[in-house]
Amino acid sequence: MGNVDPALEVKQLFKEKFGHTPTHVVKAPGRLELLGNHTDYNEGLVMSLAVDKYILIASSPRRDGKIELVSSAFPEREIFSISELKKNPEAPWADYVKGVLNELRRHNVHFGGFSAAIHGTLPMGAGMSSSAALEVATATTVRQLYPFCITDTGSTNPPQRDKEGALPEMSREQKTNLAKLCQRAENEFVGVKCGILDQISSLFGKVFHAIEIDCQTISVEHVPMIGEIAIIICNSGVKHSLVGGEYNELREMCESAAKKIGVRALRAVDLKMLTANKAKLNEREYQCAYHVVGEIQRVIAGAKALREDDFPQFGQYMFQSHESSRDYFKNSTKELDLLVELARQHPGILGARLTGGGFGGATINLVKRNAAQVFCEFMAAEYEKKTGIKMTPLLCQIVDGAH
Repeated sequence: MGNVDPALEVKQLFKEKFGHTPTHVVKAPGRLELLGNHTDYNEGLVMSLAVDKYILIASSPRRDGKIELVSSAFPEREIFSISELKKNPEAPWADYVKGVLNELRRHNVHFGGFSAAIHGTLPMGAGMSSSAALEVATATTVRQLYPFCITDTGSTNPPQRDKEGALPEMSREQKTNLAKLCQRAENEFVGVKCGILDQISSLFGKVFHAIEIDCQTISVEHVPMIGEIAIIICNSGVKHSLVGGEYNELREMCESAAKKIGVRALRAVDLKMLTANKAKLNEREYQCAYHVVGEIQRVIAGAKALREDDFPQFGQYMFQSHESSRDYFKNSTKELDLLVELARQHPGILGARLTGGGFGGATINLVKRNAAQVFCEFMAAEYEKKTGIKMTPLLCQIVDGAH
């Protein structure tokens, strides 16, 4: 796609498919998990970034009570009535949109039909959460077309547009409620028991800041991440798909460990408590719990390092996190391990680890800014030499959330 503005591309796609110009364009960023692997559904702490890879939706309202979706990534069109939000096995990508519409309806949000063109600059299956970005972009689109304001259980008076026709920015509370709604859509409609990390990151992104999320209270803090650093993604080329059983399986391990220890979630457990209760757990439960408990501590320590501009120290926590994923949680792959080991050999590296669900996908690398270019060339050449897989490292900028 080169350097074409993706907002122009999505407008173009809309015009091509629907024959007129869209009334609204929204974009929701993908996220990178910086530290805190699989801590979110354990009510733990996690640190993420919203990055400049997006899902964009161009849309216009329509009067026939139908919703029509087209996507630059999939050939088939999906058209359905607003009263018929059912899965279509021929177009599973549309489930994310339908799931959000279904949740909005459950919150008594009234919306009419619309046409929408979806376009992404997010690499799919790289663990950058294209699914959450699509959910957030869907909710933001409906808000633009049919303004709403949701509470935990329903909806209240919709926001008013200003003289230019623009809606006010969402409050923190609105963003949090919307993130929960999108998470429920993925949990219940799509069937992936994801935590809330991805949806929060897409909504709460802030340029030059990491997002620290407390998944117990669903509160968000922004931690400055300003310095001579670059964030680089290396995609292993092993596609990860979380609808598979592995993710839900790991989650069950963590939940049964918490239950046997006698707490609601592993957030309540520290290392001392875990060691004292080791006999109650089977080996796999202990390993999963050990990883999660350690990760939560690393997020706390990592936030302190960032506030002190200590990037080398933060990078060490990233390496430790990867080792824990590899040795205890066992959600790494030989390709991800290889990427981290190669990164470790480069003088420009500060830290590297797998990012996202694992079982494939990508690594996130914190690199000295002046070494970014050489690092990318080194990683591409070495990875291809060792695996035969061509890999193009992606440089990511930290950006604001969905709008």
